Amino acid sequence: MAPTSCPKCAGPMEEGFILDVVQRAYRQATWVAGRPEPSFWAGLKLKGKIRRHVVTLRCQQCGYLESYAWGL
Repeated sequence: MAPTSCPKCAGPMEEGFILDVVQRAYRQATWVAGRPEPSFWAGLKLKGKIRRHVVTLRCQQCGYLESYAWGL
């Protein structure tokens, strides 16, 4: 469970996400298990790897960011 108050200043946290731009399309950043493996055609090999959306909480008071990789 994500914190509802900031671990730095105790201010309120709000949920958001880090934006990824891929070929002019907007997407939510994704965490991938393991080390990056180059792929000639796709840039990186992803087949068979666990992936999770990255959810980021932002403190409304001090701006601190904290990210979590919850299930897709």
